Amino acid sequence: MLIDRRNLLQASMLGVGMLSVPGLAAALSNRGFSHGVASGEPSARSVLLWTRFVADSERKLRVEVARDVRFRKIVAGAEALASPERDHTAKVVVSGLSPNRWYFYRFIAPDGSISRTGRTRTLPEGSVDQFGLALFSCSNLPFGYFNAYAHAAAREDLDLAVHVGDYVYEYQRGVYPDPKSVIDGRVIEPAHEILTLADYRLRYASYRLDPDLQRLHARMPMIAQWDDHETANDSWRDGAENHQSDTEGSWSARKAIAERVYREWMPVSDDYWSSYQIGQLATLFKVETRLVARSAPLDLIAAVRVGGDVDKAVRKFRDEQWRDPARTLMGPEQEHWLHAGLLESKRNGTRWQILAQQVVMGEVLMPQQIAGWLRPDSPASMRQYVQLGIAAARNGVPFNFDSWGGFPDARDRLLRAALSSNADLLVLSGDSHNAWGQNLAVDGASAGVELAGHSVTSPGYEKFAPQISRDEFAAVMRGANPGLAYTELARRGYVSLILRPTQAEGRWHFMRTVAQRDPSVEETRTMTVQAGQRKFDQG
Repeated sequence: MLIDRRNLLQASMLGVGMLSVPGLAAALSNRGFSHGVASGEPSARSVLLWTRFVADSERKLRVEVARDVRFRKIVAGAEALASPERDHTAKVVVSGLSPNRWYFYRFIAPDGSISRTGRTRTLPEGSVDQFGLALFSCSNLPFGYFNAYAHAAAREDLDLAVHVGDYVYEYQRGVYPDPKSVIDGRVIEPAHEILTLADYRLRYASYRLDPDLQRLHARMPMIAQWDDHETANDSWRDGAENHQSDTEGSWSARKAIAERVYREWMPVSDDYWSSYQIGQLATLFKVETRLVARSAPLDLIAAVRVGGDVDKAVRKFRDEQWRDPARTLMGPEQEHWLHAGLLESKRNGTRWQILAQQVVMGEVLMPQQIAGWLRPDSPASMRQYVQLGIAAARNGVPFNFDSWGGFPDARDRLLRAALSSNADLLVLSGDSHNAWGQNLAVDGASAGVELAGHSVTSPGYEKFAPQISRDEFAAVMRGANPGLAYTELARRGYVSLILRPTQAEGRWHFMRTVAQRDPSVEETRTMTVQAGQRKFDQG
């Protein structure tokens, strides 16, 4: 089902609350249940349920939860309010469930209409033989179809979806992607960059019309956290690269709007960070690395004067700014909570400690070979970026300061905490649009592994040097970064992680295409880590 722009525009003229899903009989009137169902934040005995019901005023919805899809025996229920104040969305936590079970749920409106049926599950207690989760990030709708969502939704070995950000993008039409890169039928609303409450709501509404995204939400619970594009590109505590206060107003106001709408449209609580216990098999920590405490971004270009000694300037930047121990992604309060949680998880006999977070943690230095890949007509800004990146690498400094690479002391603090806790650390990351399997180390000791996911649709480094084969690009990156066990820089998809008491198995799934609806996988690459080893198996 294509997203029909004309139908969407007609609905939006009646207000954000009047959006509908074209082609679905239940939404032809632009009223009622408009965007499917979703569930999230499961525990062993509860789960949060979400839907959207459009009406002229607040409506009280009845929730039914059953063990079977026909709802022959209702095992739990609740009530939820769909209110215009929350863009007609409704959320409720249903408790009193049994551990480690799949359930079916639905919402029933006062007029007797019924939502689509959703499937969700509770987390296990005690001994667990296997648990599967899917990792997603960076789903820019105009760049292509959400085939990664479709593939994951069709699987029966996945128990949980984890989305670590860039669930939507804030840009106006024609800006990332440019008009030539837009896939036919993949239309976002509004047409302009989102700034107001109505803008953010309409952007989520246009994304959530996608049938594959709706199906993913309806098939399994999700643990989700925003990254930067849910507000604005390269956001931090007090601003963002893509926010200009002189023309776009207060950053704090925009940030508050973005947070509000995210919580309206996503199956999430109001907690900025939290943890989830998967029996004795794993503790999953969801953290916030963008809007609460992140320090101001570094600017290497500003630190290097034209005509000066570049290496000297980079070393000064490295020692005085980059290694500043006060720089933080999470802030002292969240760091303390996470470090204590790692220790408590291990003391309680939990095998794996999973960190679901937004940006790449492993060190990535720029290879010097990249300078030779630049085309003669490359923009001056690109040439400067590459030259500085290579100079930075000569002095042990990465080129992406928006990732953990811009916060080395904060990263070291976390990895030391994991080591001192004897944690079996598995770090899940997104943001970069590329696939990375990293061995994480601190003070010469293996501290864990990182499974960084490639994007659902957003392009990766293949756009930077299209003339270089992906195998050559990957080999050059691995050669410059000893901790990099695996990378793929040219294809889209998602990661699945299969947990067992003795082994964690990460699988990078590469979709055949995103240019059309096709949920088939072109290739899957698997990397494993044995319990207690804290590094990927070789070979």
